[in-house]
Amino acid sequence: MATSPPAPGTALPADHHHHIEAHRSNRAGWLRAAVLGANDGLVSTAALIVGVAGSGASPGVVRTAGIAGLVAGSLSMAVGEYVSVASQRDIESADLRMEEQALRDHPRAELVELTQIWQSRGLDPTLAQQVAQQLTNADALAAHARDELGLTALTTARPVQAATTSAVAFTAGALLPLLAYLVAPGTGRSVVVVVAAIVALALLGTVGAALGGAPRLRATLRVAVGGAAAMGVTTLIGELTGTALG
Repeated sequence: MATSPPAPGTALPADHHHHIEAHRSNRAGWLRAAVLGANDGLVSTAALIVGVAGSGASPGVVRTAGIAGLVAGSLSMAVGEYVSVASQRDIESADLRMEEQALRDHPRAELVELTQIWQSRGLDPTLAQQVAQQLTNADALAAHARDELGLTALTTARPVQAATTSAVAFTAGALLPLLAYLVAPGTGRSVVVVVAAIVALALLGTVGAALGGAPRLRATLRVAVGGAAAMGVTTLIGELTGTALG
């Protein structure tokens, strides 16, 4: 049963300073890039290997294709993440400049706007006005960035972090199916790659869910089933291509 907050003037419990909640929102930026990069590295490299192998190519060709896929994929992920997140950062910076200009040109209108925001969150008009005025006096731009634009230190775009995390995670993910192919016996190499990739994807889904506080079974199945389907389709296309081209 939920407990009511203490009444005004009521002393807080002696242990209130020890209640620290371990939120996970601060992990959102790098965790998304890491999971996406590792998942893409696993799936794309494993699918590439089994697809090329399914076409009847020699082990040397498959190995070269796998290495090329690893290098190209990690660089592509880094560039793609950097460009994407940098674009987000540019939009955030433009909004902040616009808000800063509005605060200089129309300070009273901006104060009313901030007051209305706090009213919409449940405060009565008088208290909302007082809160808005105090926040404006302390740091007007920070208040509008947080309450109007939804920008905080936790959500700020970090292009370099995203690019680096994605590239490293992609490389780590891609190495597993490539190494599985290299160490597997001559026959059944593709099966070893598929099994290793699916197991790794399941573990990745579990770890990602644990770090993000999401349901583990659903995340694990989502990642593993999606990766298995991608590898199955690629294998089929590789075999059809190999047959068609002789």
